[in-house]
Amino acid sequence: MYFAALLARTEDGWEASDTELDDVETLSDLADLAREASPDEDTVLVLIEQEDSWFGVVRIDGEEDPRIFVSDASAAARSSYGEILLTDELLGRDPGDADDLDALDLDGTEDGDAEDDGDGAGSAGSAEAVPHGPVGDAGILDDLGVGEKELRSLSSDALTEIAESLGASEVLETVR
Repeated sequence: MYFAALLARTEDGWEASDTELDDVETLSDLADLAREASPDEDTVLVLIEQEDSWFGVVRIDGEEDPRIFVSDASAAARSSYGEILLTDELLGRDPGDADDLDALDLDGTEDGDAEDDGDGAGSAGSAEAVPHGPVGDAGILDDLGVGEKELRSLSSDALTEIAESLGASEVLETVR
């Protein structure tokens, strides 16, 4: 189970809207969705939480590149929504690393699938590339009152705590 919401900063404060991520396949799609929430190119935050195991914050300021923070990259990597946020750049990988066809085993035997006995050994290659713990721009909310240290220390109800710090807890609760 996941929860995702957009918080758009306006002249009158924060406005929240519930968002469905089923049609979002890339970070670019997510950024476009966020920009639609703020026609005046104000700050928009995309808040995503997956079963209290990880949360992510994507900040869009007008046409600037999205800034991203993910609380636990290894947990997010096991989620289709987390994979949207875990870009090669965020993980410090060269964009071609994951798509190098020469590195793939394409002999048709699907060794990884057949040998996976449920202990996660079949996905060890992808797990090695994703660090445990937080990744991204921990200073993403500094100017909004949530410092890097505070953001890194958030846990089970992180989105509510972020919204409280922003003065947006009531509007977030309306879409929860």
